[in-house]
Amino acid sequence: MRPASLEEFVGQRHLLAPGRILSRLLEGKTVPSLILWGPPGCGKTTLARLIAQAAGAHFVSISAVTSGVKELKEIVEEAKRQALRGQRTVLFIDEIHRFNRAQQDFLLPHVETGLLTLIGATTENPSFQVIAPLLSRAKTLVLKALEPEEIEVLLFRALKDSRRGLGSLGLEIERQALEHIILQASGDARVALNSLELAAELAFREGKKTIDLELVEEAVQRKALLYDRQGEEHYNLISAFHKSLRGSDPDAALYWMARMLAAGEDPLYIARRMIVCASEDIGNADPQALLIAVAAKEAYEALGQPEGELALAQAAVYLACAPKSNAVYLALKKARSDVKRHGSLPVPLHIRNAPTELMRELGYGRGYRYAHDWPGAYVPQEYFPDKLKGRRYYEPTDRGQEAEIKRRLWRWRRLKEESIKRRSEG
Repeated sequence: MRPASLEEFVGQRHLLAPGRILSRLLEGKTVPSLILWGPPGCGKTTLARLIAQAAGAHFVSISAVTSGVKELKEIVEEAKRQALRGQRTVLFIDEIHRFNRAQQDFLLPHVETGLLTLIGATTENPSFQVIAPLLSRAKTLVLKALEPEEIEVLLFRALKDSRRGLGSLGLEIERQALEHIILQASGDARVALNSLELAAELAFREGKKTIDLELVEEAVQRKALLYDRQGEEHYNLISAFHKSLRGSDPDAALYWMARMLAAGEDPLYIARRMIVCASEDIGNADPQALLIAVAAKEAYEALGQPEGELALAQAAVYLACAPKSNAVYLALKKARSDVKRHGSLPVPLHIRNAPTELMRELGYGRGYRYAHDWPGAYVPQEYFPDKLKGRRYYEPTDRGQEAEIKRRLWRWRRLKEESIKRRSEG
């Protein structure tokens, strides 16, 4: 399904739309040396082939993983022969970051003289992986992961294309199944197409004409959950213990703990469950609870039985009597939901790290305001990706230390809302 022309290419509109850099270069059939930096499956290799094709150049493709100076020398000799015929040579090097310094140095004079037009593809930051002299002789273009709607175009094209795709199978796909493939692909066209192909194969084997969610889940998921179905009482007892801690009943918690210890339960398993409870059910209402739960586990490991059991009992009583809040638990659940729904959203430029000159030129860190330079070490500033602006996950309770956190967070959120309002009015 690799596109045969630029018209078929999907994505990277910021480079290929009319008036954009690649579009303008190709209109004049001018191709400078390029470094294509982007995530897997965004079209780097395909774009390199199409650029060479549009420029009418001789195209040579190698991988830095399997090639070395010997292969480069052969390519240079062939490029000289092509030049005598009036033909330019575009050398595409996949995973160029894998070339060592000597291999990159070998390319320099041939790129500089124009014998070779280099197009390097990398998933790594070229500021760190490509030597400065080579980087200065090439234009770095940043490619983006494909948007969900772009992945959708590719999937439907593959499903309907009878010559290159799956069209001969006559399959349809449920909307829910399509969206699941898109989500799991996270902007990687290769992953999406591989998932569709496997789901289609499963459908064909089962005699189905529609790819449903069950088939897609089978195609993209690789993990299986194991569960000891013979240990019901084990799970009943630990459930009773945890619910007693959550329900603020220290007496019941001690009873269920004693039952488990008497039955030969691993004390460290009980300790780990208390650590879970400290974060899930107490959280920032009493941050000390997590420290005490962890300390109890360490104390048992140091003392063993029977003295170590007293440390576990002390922690259990403390947790049961502590103020309760599941605000952090709920906040993480909401955040995970957004991650699942929206996939890998890009980090806003102003809060990206910018240790190299290239990254600064690309706008990394531009406009960032350092909190410690402002009164109270707080400055209204957006930290979310654009699609999630204004999201709130953490809503502290009025219990324990969270009451103070709630007051503090309310002040900060109000300052941020007022700042947004002023900018929109101004």
